[in-house]
Amino acid sequence: MSSKAYQIDMANGSLLDKIILFSIPLMLSGILQLLFNAADIVVVGRFAGSTSLAAVGATSTLINLLVNLFIGLSVGANVVVAKHLGAHNDEKVVSAVHTAIFIALVAGAYLTVFGVLACRTLLEWMSTPYDVIDLSTIYLRIYFLGMPATMVYNFGAAILRAQGDTKRPLYYLSLAGVVNVLLNLFFVIVLHMDVAGVALATIASQYISAFLVVVCLRNEEGALHLDLKKVRFNKSMFFEIAKIGLPAGLQSSVFAISNVVIQSTVNTFGSIVVAGNSAASNIEGFVYTAMNTFYQAALSFTGQSVGAKNYKRINKIMFTCLGLVTITGLITGVGAYRLGEFLVGIYSTDPAVVAAGCVRLKYVSQVYFLCGIMDVMVGMLRGIGYSVMPMIVALLGVCGFRLAWIYTIFPLNPIVDSIYISYPISWILAFTVHTVCYVVLKGRWQRKREEADRLEEERALLENE
Repeated sequence: MSSKAYQIDMANGSLLDKIILFSIPLMLSGILQLLFNAADIVVVGRFAGSTSLAAVGATSTLINLLVNLFIGLSVGANVVVAKHLGAHNDEKVVSAVHTAIFIALVAGAYLTVFGVLACRTLLEWMSTPYDVIDLSTIYLRIYFLGMPATMVYNFGAAILRAQGDTKRPLYYLSLAGVVNVLLNLFFVIVLHMDVAGVALATIASQYISAFLVVVCLRNEEGALHLDLKKVRFNKSMFFEIAKIGLPAGLQSSVFAISNVVIQSTVNTFGSIVVAGNSAASNIEGFVYTAMNTFYQAALSFTGQSVGAKNYKRINKIMFTCLGLVTITGLITGVGAYRLGEFLVGIYSTDPAVVAAGCVRLKYVSQVYFLCGIMDVMVGMLRGIGYSVMPMIVALLGVCGFRLAWIYTIFPLNPIVDSIYISYPISWILAFTVHTVCYVVLKGRWQRKREEADRLEEERALLENE
């Protein structure tokens, strides 16, 4: 099948059906990825015990902290490639593709070295329970060996999404995920490798998905074609990507920092609560992934519309994505809570762990749609080129609020419920501020863009005369 069959014209034509067509494969990709990640936790929880389950679960916030900065740069690559595709500027698209892959390789190498060397110290700083820290360290040191593949896949998938292609990343994740599950079962059940086996299965699947996305880009025709000999650092393109991606990455990292603090506080309640929190967080990951597709749609559709100078389309994109993310978040979030005992029970047969997981679902999962609408507004702001403002709002309205809550409100009622209630409050606060910022900045931005376009047209007319 021609690569054009996977492309979507995001800047023109009907909107609702195209966003759904874009989002469904992306949603399935994310859910499949989480299912395969959940297989790690389920296998280790069922066949190695609650301590091993807690050991793997206790690493998630730390992984996010270290990885999110660079994943944010892939968001910048997505917006930049989409914008230049919409403007039909093939030279800029070629430069963006090769610079993005260069960034992925360098970021992956750095994360491997830093993660392997520093993970034990970082886990100690997080107050990881003494009965799980050794296993968590083993898991992380192996896991970080797969960082080059993780970065290459994420940047490659971001490039494909910029042209509306969310199907092929789905195919690649499906194949890699099946390998992950099979290796999980073999390493843990047959070879009794515990968390080390889970980590090895994970990085094997990561290298498979990275290989497939690279092959895909090498076989692309036109501006998205990847020539490995041309992968190099382009200063101007790097700064264009970093202008959007670095604030996005910093925002994600700051989110992760606040989650590390929260995880550290949860850790003080012992390994049972840590295991329950890990299982519930994993379940919520499915809800978040389903909603996050509309954040990605807001980014890509807005980016192409900006490049095509179709500014009237932008507000329609926002309202469509807000409606879809709200419906998705309510159905999946409330559903996860209602099925909480069954779902957490998949991860662990320990009744205490199940009860602990359901406590988190009660406060977080039911209102997770608030996080979704917040993220869509972030996507809209980044799509039109504002990435610093959402970062500032996240710093103050979400992370700052949660940290202040942990150190002020939580000590007044030091139970785990008090930690979880800070999540929805912070989402409401951030969504409100993001919406105000969008209304103010978008109007100012559109007036400037329209004036610049008018002057450009006048100059072109004078040159033709």
